[in-house]
Amino acid sequence: MTTTTTLFERELVESSRLEYSDMINLPFGRVFSDHMFSMEYADGEWKRGKIMPFQDLVISPATMVFHYGQAIFEGMKAFLSPEGEVLLFRPEDNIRRFNVSAERMCMPEVDVDLFKEALMQLVDADRNWVPTDNESSLYIRPFMIATDEFVGVKPSERYTFMIFTCPVGPYYAGSVKVKLERKYTRATPGGTGYAKAAGNYGASLKPTAEAVSEGYQQILWTDAIEHKYIEESGTMNVVFVIDGKVTTPALSDTILRGVTRDSLLKLAEHLGFEVEERRISVDELIAGVKSGAVSEAFGVGTAATMTPISAIGCDGVDVEFAPVEGWKVMPKLARGLDDLRRGNGEDPFGWRVQV
Repeated sequence: MTTTTTLFERELVESSRLEYSDMINLPFGRVFSDHMFSMEYADGEWKRGKIMPFQDLVISPATMVFHYGQAIFEGMKAFLSPEGEVLLFRPEDNIRRFNVSAERMCMPEVDVDLFKEALMQLVDADRNWVPTDNESSLYIRPFMIATDEFVGVKPSERYTFMIFTCPVGPYYAGSVKVKLERKYTRATPGGTGYAKAAGNYGASLKPTAEAVSEGYQQILWTDAIEHKYIEESGTMNVVFVIDGKVTTPALSDTILRGVTRDSLLKLAEHLGFEVEERRISVDELIAGVKSGAVSEAFGVGTAATMTPISAIGCDGVDVEFAPVEGWKVMPKLARGLDDLRRGNGEDPFGWRVQV
């Protein structure tokens, strides 16, 4: 049955696929909810959007996204509170970052209020897909692609903005070993490293595959100029505990401005930890792990939330951290962040948004 709202058309499924889905043993990114949101940009403006059944796209081989890479995305999550409320976490921050990516990739921005309303209505339509256990969540994927049918290097004149959701379990199970990468580069000054552009992730696949073949799960990226300074960990920001301080590489145009990163730093200060954002050299890091000055290391991001790093492979030698079970800082931050996102206790930052 098709109904309409003030802003969007709505075509909802007559029968949900939820009853045929295993919501207990959830892989990451393989199970999709019933609906998606779609909105077209043409003639210099966004047209009326629509919530519709999740479905495949019919698209021309000449569509510009395939040839010139105008594609951006975001990652967000919805959680179920102890009272059964569906909660979003800092959605406006993800929306603003989406528009930063759009500007860098010469794509049209999406009005923040319109984006948020589409997000709220879509999650509300599929609220029964939000998992109930504390290790899972509803992952939300907004994205935009160039949709002009044209073979020529220029910005597209047409775009499609979409949002779909999928119930997910944990991204990583346990801790990870990372390889210090000093051959390949994730981002260069003046490039697209601060944007969530699809091409950034495509370029990371080969070096990551090489690291996996050597026994690692992820990469610890270094700077593009000298390969002497730490930047990110795989597809996540990275945080270290150095001399008891929560320390992370300072933001630049080669480092993604992570919402989880920002939340973690603000939470750490709130809990009384000293926080530093600065350059961290490879030499300082490796020497610090060996001496114990660097006591903990973890990746932070929407998908994985917080993932402990058990060892760093540097020039063929693994430098190991003490067992995670003895860590003092990351477990406290992880619990605090999880409580904030899932509605356990107070929200002193005003980050939670109820759907």
